[in-house]
Amino acid sequence: MRRQKSILEILLFVLTLVLAIIFFFPIYFSLISAFKSNGAILRDAISFPTSWYVDSFVYLWTKTDFPRAMVNSIILTVSSIVAMIAVIPMAAYAIERTNKRWTNMVYVYFLAGMMIPFQVYMIPLFKEMKMIGFYGTLSAPILIYISGSVGFGVLLYTSFLKGVPREIEEAAEIDGCSKYGIFWRIVFPLLGPCTASLVVLNGLGIWNDFLMPSLVLPSDKPKTMIVEIFGFVGEFASQWDMVFAGTAISIIPVLIAFIALQKYFVKGIAAGATKG
Repeated sequence: MRRQKSILEILLFVLTLVLAIIFFFPIYFSLISAFKSNGAILRDAISFPTSWYVDSFVYLWTKTDFPRAMVNSIILTVSSIVAMIAVIPMAAYAIERTNKRWTNMVYVYFLAGMMIPFQVYMIPLFKEMKMIGFYGTLSAPILIYISGSVGFGVLLYTSFLKGVPREIEEAAEIDGCSKYGIFWRIVFPLLGPCTASLVVLNGLGIWNDFLMPSLVLPSDKPKTMIVEIFGFVGEFASQWDMVFAGTAISIIPVLIAFIALQKYFVKGIAAGATKG
């Protein structure tokens, strides 16, 4: 039995190592290509650069709209996440703590929204954005991101709230604390891991999203960073050094945020999967 267990552990380790190499290779390829010229990338794509080529970074920051596009991506991501944190936890708290028929119907309605693919309602949604005057502005993708995250966010928070004891809320209510005070001062701080999971999952998706900004924001309007990077890919010729330099820059904020919230992110996912 011990020998079989040792062989199984070795096989699992080898499998994990192979998967790690497979997943790490695109990151390695992007980073080394960011410091190579376009000709060097086309000649030998996977070789390590012989010299550090940084002209592509200088060109991005001085000759293109990449800095403005990066600011637009930051505004889009931060605004969407802040609005989600302000709305979704309160909605989940009201559904979880108000055990009535209409709240259960609202909960089912939110979950049903997760079953409909985005491609089904994409065109009507963009027509609606045009009707209300938000098409071509950053407000359009922000509203779409918020509404699209309500279903998963409510599911995540309601699952986590099942493990929060109601006794602490009742004690605060006896002391004269209002409903909003109970939530924001007592309950919400306990939802830190869940909030970190929401920030990482949705923030990563918004930061790296290409489809929504490219469709909602016309070509003559301010772009996001991913859309700006795609502009260097042409039909007959592509500036791959610019593409990989922009990709390397876009990875840095996401990597910092994930490292900072990794502990809480894992706790939130585990708690949301086991509670309820």
